[in-house]
Amino acid sequence: MEWGRPVADDRRLFEKLCLEGFQAGLSWLTILRKRENFRRAFAGFDIQAVARFGDPDVDRLLADAGIVRNRAKVQATIGNARRCTELIDELGSLAAYVWRFEPDARSRPAVVDHATLLQLTGSPESTAMSKDLAAAGGRSWARRPCTRSWRPWGW
Repeated sequence: MEWGRPVADDRRLFEKLCLEGFQAGLSWLTILRKRENFRRAFAGFDIQAVARFGDPDVDRLLADAGIVRNRAKVQATIGNARRCTELIDELGSLAAYVWRFEPDARSRPAVVDHATLLQLTGSPESTAMSKDLAAAGGRSWARRPCTRSWRPWGW
């Protein structure tokens, strides 16, 4: 799942989307330092397992000092897992859903350096994916996180 490599594994895609949601308003270093704790707390980002989380799990997560304890982000992650199970049922995989929003190669920067990355705050594709997720009940996956997520996926 690391930067610049295409990802087609549903669990890894779900982890990336979840960590993007938790990162909002925080530094990436904070999230990366807590990454293993997130994996433990969220059942290894097993989409089906997280989709089954209930109120006792929310309480457990909010008491876990190893992760970001934000009720809205925790609940959004659980809700997004439920939406992801629907996407998997509908399209066969989360990857099939995500990759259908892949930007055309001609619209991508020829060179991806730090200055270019700072300018990539949105694209028609990321806006479309965010709107589609929001319309289908996905929460906390804003346009900017969708755009940022694409870089690590190799777009």
